[in-house]
Amino acid sequence: MSSMQRKEPLVLLILGAVCLIASSIGALEPGTWVLEVFPIFIGVPILIATARRFPLTPLAYRLIFVHALILMIGGHYTYAKVPLGFWMRDAFHLARNNYDRIGHFAQGFIPAVLAREILLRRTPLTRGRWIFLLVTCICLSISACYEFIEWGTAVLGGSSADAFLGTQGDPWDTQWDMFTALWGAIISQLLLSRIHDRELLALSHRDEAKGASA
Repeated sequence: MSSMQRKEPLVLLILGAVCLIASSIGALEPGTWVLEVFPIFIGVPILIATARRFPLTPLAYRLIFVHALILMIGGHYTYAKVPLGFWMRDAFHLARNNYDRIGHFAQGFIPAVLAREILLRRTPLTRGRWIFLLVTCICLSISACYEFIEWGTAVLGGSSADAFLGTQGDPWDTQWDMFTALWGAIISQLLLSRIHDRELLALSHRDEAKGASA
């Protein structure tokens, strides 16, 4: 692994911190910003705490960074008012701002790589159909849990939670969110498994080299 690749997680962490601060400046609804980016405040400390004993592949770190950016943008504007979503609506003649669909697609696409990595590195499971199925189920369960969080927020916050929910009057918003996350998990595995396997192999070789020199 090159020196740049070893430093990349730190570079992404610094860039992410800068972007996070920038996203908070002039946020349309500060309370909604906190709710939208809250997963970052949970995930990043865990990644930092486990970086030495369980470093992730470069692919995983890059995807996490992209996911964080999606959350930051959604938090800054609120999902229903992100300019990219309005452009998509006008360009593809959609009925609503669909930026939240991007967020929920990422909610399946990116955790799929993380779940796959943990299962392959920390369990006896091997590559194949069972890994594909289990990763898909894990991502769908994450999506369902997030919908529970949104439901709880709506119960506690009432109409003040509307910007966080981003339903835009769609009675099937929850179902669409989970369906989008499901396809994100499936497409992620179909597109990225070979790249991910190569990076896992390289990481395994690096760990073996460390063990031999210890």
